[in-house]
Amino acid sequence: MAMFNSFYSLAFNPFDKQQVKESDAFISHDYKEMLSRLDYLKEARGIGLFTSPPGRGKSFCLRCFSKRLNPSLYHMEYMPLSTITVAEFYKELCTILGVSDKGGKPGRFRAIQEQIYYLYHEKRQPLLLAIDEAQFLSTSILNDIKMLMNQKYDSVNCFTLILCGESSLNHTLSKQIHEALRQRITVHYDFHGLSDEEAVQYVVHKLASAGSSKAIIEEAALLAVAAHSHGNARIIDSIMTDALNIGVQEDKKRIDTDVVMAAVSNQNLG
Repeated sequence: MAMFNSFYSLAFNPFDKQQVKESDAFISHDYKEMLSRLDYLKEARGIGLFTSPPGRGKSFCLRCFSKRLNPSLYHMEYMPLSTITVAEFYKELCTILGVSDKGGKPGRFRAIQEQIYYLYHEKRQPLLLAIDEAQFLSTSILNDIKMLMNQKYDSVNCFTLILCGESSLNHTLSKQIHEALRQRITVHYDFHGLSDEEAVQYVVHKLASAGSSKAIIEEAALLAVAAHSHGNARIIDSIMTDALNIGVQEDKKRIDTDVVMAAVSNQNLG
């Protein structure tokens, strides 16, 4: 347990993403917009594209969306990416769908398409496949994804594909070679980031979720956190975790601007 938890009457560190429950999500503008588009996508089926710089909360929003799904109506799978080859992509997709990866690329492709159609037509649990860090997808994989979407002479969308990635993914998909795939994108949302007002509300909400109150941080300190976060929730989490640690070390019952600026300096954000 972090030293500052008892000092500030926190049940846990609310700025540690590993300890945050989906039920405690902060409902930002971006969060609402992404969820509403995902809710539409699960019915319409097709491709959803969600982009932003790192740390804006796309993956957490996906996690919350997945938790809300009825598993008897939808089959949700999540694939986080780093750099990956075409062969690795197909093997991973076979693994998460529970089908054989034998027969090389043609065999894997056929097995994947058959399983996607089975989930949609026979089991009545259409697949929702979320690919995170999709900026790492190669041109070859993106071309194959377009072919995976073709079912029954391209007459029906059998599954939902959710592509989440950094803003560079928009540039990749704008290239002429990806025109056919881009035309299949049903919804596209680019995160705006937290406004200054939302950033303040985010900190207060997080503290409350861990059983503490706004009283442990001064208003000016909240504004300083917002100013240095640039709308990035991950940066806020880092600043506040540092600020809580510094506050304990300096025996400050209330976190003030000096503490926040020291945390900002630690994060090299000044």
